[in-house]
Amino acid sequence: MGQRLNRCLDVPVALPPLRRRLLLLFIMLFLWLYMFYSCAGSCAGLATRGSPAPPRAAPPLAQLLPGEPGEESSLEEQRAASDAAGPISSFFNGSGTKRLPQAIIIGVKKGGTRALLEFLRVHPDVRAVGAEPHFFDRNYERGLAWYRDLMPRTLEGQITMEKTPSYFVTKEAPARISSMSKGTKLIVVVRDPVTRAISDYTQTLSKKPDIPTFESLTFKNRTTGLIDTSWSAIQIGIYAKHLENWLLYFPIGQILFVSGERLISDPAGELGRVQDFLGLKRIITDKHFYFNKTKGFPCLKKAEGSSKPHCLGKTKGRTHPNIDQEVVQRLRDFYRPFNMKFYQMTGQDFGWD
Repeated sequence: MGQRLNRCLDVPVALPPLRRRLLLLFIMLFLWLYMFYSCAGSCAGLATRGSPAPPRAAPPLAQLLPGEPGEESSLEEQRAASDAAGPISSFFNGSGTKRLPQAIIIGVKKGGTRALLEFLRVHPDVRAVGAEPHFFDRNYERGLAWYRDLMPRTLEGQITMEKTPSYFVTKEAPARISSMSKGTKLIVVVRDPVTRAISDYTQTLSKKPDIPTFESLTFKNRTTGLIDTSWSAIQIGIYAKHLENWLLYFPIGQILFVSGERLISDPAGELGRVQDFLGLKRIITDKHFYFNKTKGFPCLKKAEGSSKPHCLGKTKGRTHPNIDQEVVQRLRDFYRPFNMKFYQMTGQDFGWD
């Protein structure tokens, strides 16, 4: 009995020949994949290390508009999260490739760009950066490799997008984007410039309660009624002036103008236009939205990657301060000729007058 037990302990149990061959094949396949993707990762790393990366300096303070915080920390967090996946995990996750954006939401600030991006991210064929990269206005010296690295991974047939509203009013942005790709599709969300200016001021006021009143900032001289167009809150709303700069580099048919007002009153209708412009199937429809009476704008029934309803954060939908109606009327008179020119340039009447 003892001898038989010793023999059992000394002799390992042999696998059937078929299972043994399958096990060996699996091990060889795994080792091959590991060497292949490790080599691919190291080769890519050597390629990108061929030239020294430019220093990651903070954006100049003068480029940060009042009440507009820098996006640096959130961008770095995105890069870290993206780089955390090694070549093997990237392969098994099927996470795709980082590409430069084929479409960019270029403006305007306080027009509804965040809402549009959040709505678009519901579409399975849209992948977008969450934070604003500010590449074509503040970080251009870092190079396209840095910019591409911020982008999410996409599969074949998916569109890579980003949004930075300050591009629309940045003189150098059109030439820089055209240099990246002349075929880039551009989206501009516009809103009644008077309401937009008040919303812009409200955002700054929430962060700097001691700033002067809206009325005092609006005029160079209130007695004469001369509007201070150097104030960014006023200057951004002269849409026709900024659009002229973009038309030097892009045809009007390559720019889609989204109504910020209709994005609230008829989000599915505006999203339908955007999906058509991007060459996407109309998947985002009325069934994706519900109107939040408290906030005063539509919310998603189900956000990207979630089964719960989603509304924009507390910073959206702030209550505007009461503005002297005489000042509001003077601003409407000031913007009217610019609005009419903008309607002619775009072929759309946005109904602000």
